[in-house]
Amino acid sequence: MKRETPSHLTRRQILRRACGITATALVGSMALTQAGTASAAVAASKRFDLTDASTEWFREILLNETRILQSFAFDNINKHLYTAQLVQDGRLLPGETRAFTGADRSTNGDLCITRLDWQGQIIGRMYLKGFGHGVSIGAEPSGNGTYVWTETNSVPDGNNDGYGTKVARFKFTNGAVLQPDSAQVTRYDPVPGSDHNTVAVDPVNNRIAHRYRLSGTWKYSLYDLAAFKAGTFTALATITQPSVLTGPTFQGYTTMGQYLYTLDGTAYTYDNTGKQTSTSNTYVTSIDWNTGTVYERRLSNAGESLFYREPEGLAIQIPDTTNPAAARLFLGFGSEESVTRTDKKASFYYKDLLV
Repeated sequence: MKRETPSHLTRRQILRRACGITATALVGSMALTQAGTASAAVAASKRFDLTDASTEWFREILLNETRILQSFAFDNINKHLYTAQLVQDGRLLPGETRAFTGADRSTNGDLCITRLDWQGQIIGRMYLKGFGHGVSIGAEPSGNGTYVWTETNSVPDGNNDGYGTKVARFKFTNGAVLQPDSAQVTRYDPVPGSDHNTVAVDPVNNRIAHRYRLSGTWKYSLYDLAAFKAGTFTALATITQPSVLTGPTFQGYTTMGQYLYTLDGTAYTYDNTGKQTSTSNTYVTSIDWNTGTVYERRLSNAGESLFYREPEGLAIQIPDTTNPAAARLFLGFGSEESVTRTDKKASFYYKDLLV
């Protein structure tokens, strides 16, 4: 049966429906049972409506490495996109006497940071040896340059994947290869004894979120960015990860205003003929920094036609810096062309309805 598009919809609304989202609402009573503990006093703000359909920005662009996108961040002043990947198998970096396998790179926590313009073209890359897994990164504009925030001082977990035990800040330098103790790297230890450290930057409110695991418990803390840079680790908010995020595969997070946003899910599965055998289990969740309560949790079908389609990262973009209220919540996905053509590509979709 032919389905007609209602005449009152704009072209943009039509496109957004085409990249749509299927919503399974988390009702209020359930949200209360999923709340983590919290200690905070973050000013009230608008939130992204997670029922809002997702608009495609880039579909299946190439990054510097052939491995999956891990996370990404925006420099909204200089209009750059930064992505994190684990270094690919066989890559020989300056100063190395032999090439390492992909498994070696994962264990050591060796990352590639790729810089792209907002047309999707690669305009730089640098390498980080012994930093971590790249679950989340941040970008901080500085004049014509950018400081990148990542995890660092990687330690392998039980699966031999390296994750950071500290936080790092360094200026993006095309072609550079950094170690955790490189002079260009400033390291921070906001929660001594924690592991799986990652960060995300709120470019609207100049804050930084820190996710970490301490004594087996996942927590998030929110800081003023300037204070954090100065080494003052007085959190504006600290919450325990809600139990609804305990089972799913965690894939990234970001923050804006009063709300923390998380991404979880896994890639589609296929049989040996390439027929898809699973459906989307990608969820976006918003959490109130003040209470630790899950406000909304929605199933996303953004990019549902991608082959493989693994959710990888969240970030905030401000397309017009004169109007920071017109921010976008971006979702990242890694994909493959087919069962046999497995080099990874990256796709990005966004929501921009604030309520």
